[in-house]
Amino acid sequence: MVQGIEAKTLRVNEIFFSLQGESSRVGLPTVFIRLTGCPLRCGYCDTAYAFTGGQNTSIAAVLDKVAAFKAHYVTVTGGEPLAQKTCLSLLSALCDADYSVSLETSGALDVSRVDPRVSKVMDLKTPGSGEMEKNLWANLDYLTPNDELKFVLCGEKDYQWAVDSIELHDLGQKTSILFSPVHGELDPALLAAWILRDHLPVRLQIQMHKLLWGDGPGR
Repeated sequence: MVQGIEAKTLRVNEIFFSLQGESSRVGLPTVFIRLTGCPLRCGYCDTAYAFTGGQNTSIAAVLDKVAAFKAHYVTVTGGEPLAQKTCLSLLSALCDADYSVSLETSGALDVSRVDPRVSKVMDLKTPGSGEMEKNLWANLDYLTPNDELKFVLCGEKDYQWAVDSIELHDLGQKTSILFSPVHGELDPALLAAWILRDHLPVRLQIQMHKLLWGDGPGR
């Protein structure tokens, strides 16, 4: 019988092997662990299927499934993975197993207890998301150069809000910043033009997995 941390369970929606489509790790073969559940309802959400369903799975079983893919990079995502308290234990267990671990989180839930070995990719919600009021601004204090801050932009209003937020909170000094256009809503070329016009020190990212495989879930 497995003892301790590995015996803890989570509600897992899916585990799959693919190429990372976002962040500075884009293009890297990665195992994705998608946890079930999310307290947010962003208007552009493309993983609503993860709000429910899945199976209760022990951390030990998750580690076994991840190991079968023989990959170095692992991303824990959702939904909102931190909605499950056991996610913190999973992240530490993955780090202990010598994986390079990243966490995709909305920034609406406390990240202060996330294992410091994990690269946090935190999504600061813009007005266009419909969930801006749920941003937990105190989370900015826990970002490090190992982390990344993402703004998902629906249009020019979101863009200007993001620019103002970067200046107001001096975010460029804390961590890497990603600007991502909502797929099918904001033209990436237009966003690129704005970034160049304003000489912003941010990284434009396009969801590579959608360019490769479309909008379907799980890949």
